[in-house]
Amino acid sequence: MSRIVILVGSNRTGGNTDLLARAFADGASKNNIVEMVSVADYKVNPCLGCNTCFLRDGHQCFQNDDMSKIYEKLKNADVIAVASPVYFYGISAQLKAIVDRLHTPMRNGFKVKKLALILVGAATLPELFDSIKLQYKLILNFFQLEDAGMVLASGAKEKGDVKNSKEIRLAYDLGLSIK
Repeated sequence: MSRIVILVGSNRTGGNTDLLARAFADGASKNNIVEMVSVADYKVNPCLGCNTCFLRDGHQCFQNDDMSKIYEKLKNADVIAVASPVYFYGISAQLKAIVDRLHTPMRNGFKVKKLALILVGAATLPELFDSIKLQYKLILNFFQLEDAGMVLASGAKEKGDVKNSKEIRLAYDLGLSIK
């Protein structure tokens, strides 16, 4: 049994990203402890790249925001799933702020072994997810993480478009596959 944290990078509750993340959570919760973390519920400032976290006691960032709460959730996770809408070929700004704030030696104490990726985009371009998939691969390599899998949903523009899609089942099955 793994502890899974799903970082949901959409501000739209009940939107396509949220629906896919919930399907993943439903599958994953059959064999694991699952927690969904909606970035909309946290105020996280962008990383300033000052590197003071490398010098501070406990490697804490000097910024007094909600990232400390997210660190607490991530430090005991075995698996992290990242779910995001695609905005201009990247993950949401709110989720990117969290990812960037993992530029801290504190992350070296995390238990994470696997990473999963769930993306939703309105466009149907074949290369829609390429830049995010490249960044994902680089993160896997840098942190020596196992790829738990990906669900990529294109052509989902209106709220609820993924409800009857094959991707909703793929998200559930991906969650179910994690042990």
